[in-house]
Amino acid sequence: MLRLALILQRHLPRMAGLATIPLIRGLFLIARALGPDRASNTGAWITRKVGPWLPSHKIAVANIRAAFPDLDEAGVQRIAREAWDNLGRTGAEYAHLDTLFDFDPDGPEKRVAVQGIDQFIAVRDDGKPGLLFSAHLANWELPAICAAKFDLETTAVFRPPNNAAAAQLVGEVRRKTMGGLAASQPGAVFAMQGVIERGGHLGQLIDQHFTRGVVVEFFGRPVLANPLLGKLVRHHECPVHGARVVRRPGGKFTLELTPALDLPRDASGQIDVQGAMQAMTRVVEAWVRENPGQWLWMHRRWRPNMLPKPKPAAPGIAPAAAVQVAQAEP
Repeated sequence: MLRLALILQRHLPRMAGLATIPLIRGLFLIARALGPDRASNTGAWITRKVGPWLPSHKIAVANIRAAFPDLDEAGVQRIAREAWDNLGRTGAEYAHLDTLFDFDPDGPEKRVAVQGIDQFIAVRDDGKPGLLFSAHLANWELPAICAAKFDLETTAVFRPPNNAAAAQLVGEVRRKTMGGLAASQPGAVFAMQGVIERGGHLGQLIDQHFTRGVVVEFFGRPVLANPLLGKLVRHHECPVHGARVVRRPGGKFTLELTPALDLPRDASGQIDVQGAMQAMTRVVEAWVRENPGQWLWMHRRWRPNMLPKPKPAAPGIAPAAAVQVAQAEP
């Protein structure tokens, strides 16, 4: 009986997630029937009403207060409501990802505009492997869809949702609308390196906590960032571009691709991994400052308790000397 109890305890969360598959699919079908605009508006209305009552709202408000210390409480709450609005719209838009991207470089502007389409085409046709970073802004799935539409061979690195039902449905939608996909999990780094070695492009959202990451500064506070892109660019010396989405009124979007970043190098002349991730994070911070209500503030991005502890000074070495020794280490 004890063994059975342990097995059930271990698998109950997954079983509960699987049990919600019919519910998630039902909501997906409803959103599909509503059409992209009504579905987006309905999703936003629901999350604006429900979101402030959820525990994650406290996380969002605390994050916004810390990021914008000079902002009054009304401004903090406004950004939080806008973030819930964006999250509801993004969730509802999953039912329409296959038709949401309607950009035509030779036709009139419709739902999606692309700033600097020549830049996208240049990245596709330069014959080089490349890295693309993005963030959870507006509908963050659109850059990967854009790459697939323009035949830019790109593998998107993603972290599956914790809920089994959501993970299954999101996976199905992504496989229909995007290029290659690579789940962020142990051992996947070899497959990702293979993408670059074959001359392909790798895209990743870099604005989430990563326990084994490098320390970078985000809104004036230290966070842990996944060093994958920094390590790949150090090894392969390939260009790195930022891609973002901006949500506009009337259910419209603008996609932008930055020029290749000029990343810092260490004393040996190689790309500095921590410095590279800091440079990318600065770009993301600028994006968030420009449109704070379109970022995912509910995520626990700042986790001071998980930052690496400073190494204790060696016996007999003064603190200042210990710092100099630590800085001299490779």
